Amino acid sequence: MKLQFLGTGGGRFATISQKRMTGGFRIDDIGGKNIHVDPGPGALVRSHQFGLNPRKINMLLVSHCHTDHYNDAEIMIEAMTQGMTKRTGHVIGSESVINGNGEIGPGISKYHQTKSDISVLHPGDVIKEDEITIRGTATHHGDSTCVGFNINYDGLNINYTADTEYFPELSKEHEGADVLIGCVIKEGERKIKGHMRTMDFEKLVEEVQPQIAIMTHLGVNLIMNNPFQNTRIITNNTGVRTIAATDGLTMSLDQFIRNV
Repeated sequence: MKLQFLGTGGGRFATISQKRMTGGFRIDDIGGKNIHVDPGPGALVRSHQFGLNPRKINMLLVSHCHTDHYNDAEIMIEAMTQGMTKRTGHVIGSESVINGNGEIGPGISKYHQTKSDISVLHPGDVIKEDEITIRGTATHHGDSTCVGFNINYDGLNINYTADTEYFPELSKEHEGADVLIGCVIKEGERKIKGHMRTMDFEKLVEEVQPQIAIMTHLGVNLIMNNPFQNTRIITNNTGVRTIAATDGLTMSLDQFIRNV
């Protein structure tokens, strides 16, 4: 089972500048399936760049309808469905991504929803795909329908916060996570509504106590101000190995499977 980051930048200015790539991440060989999560701008190009075949995706997970998370969803669907010639795959997205929410979305056209199974995921919803279970987790974000993901397979919990600010119940949403992937936009004390700072992620890591914590979706200032220094501090303060993902980072997840 392999986790690979096709982009670790996030937010408007990291996306516009491409200080870091913004293609989301893939989990491959999980229950015989390949999952692409939040295919933002460049997801297709970065897949090819890092030697991944976008035509071999089986599931596409899209947390919400902001460009840095959904931009390449339609072209990834075209790849997954062999150019829209075969009905295959499963697209799971927030209300805004699939149906639209007020002035936001939908992020995937009705045409692109015709060749795959389509599921709307809300916090608390559970979707089973063979041996994989996906549960929606709550967020506090500008897109009010934004949803995080708990992906469970063979006793392994891979949790992705998606875009959210810290709130007291967030740790409950990610309780039991083995691998905790957090969208962390900045360092310092000044809050950005709907997003986590490094100090917020530290609090979440301390409360959840995963086997490993990974920061991604980094904003421009955090990218320029050495995110690795922040993860060293989080590791020291929480006792949980915490890393800042880099573009193209690949890691095996088999080591985190618990004997349950």
